[in-house]
Amino acid sequence: MTVAYLSLQEIADRLGVSRNSVAKYNLPEPDAHIGTTRGWLPETIDAWDAARPRKKRVPRPDQQE
Repeated sequence: MTVAYLSLQEIADRLGVSRNSVAKYNLPEPDAHIGTTRGWLPETIDAWDAARPRKKRVPRPDQQE
């Protein structure tokens, strides 16, 4: 069975953000290294994403009811 690891771009696509944003995140330790390339299992990223703190969105004054 082949194990598929996620690259930074694939993590960005999964999270709906840019690759540059992902590169700035404090990601968990990679599940694999291939040369200098890091890879993460999808379940590692999903667990990390579910546990990471979220910024609360503050509505702009013109959007308040």
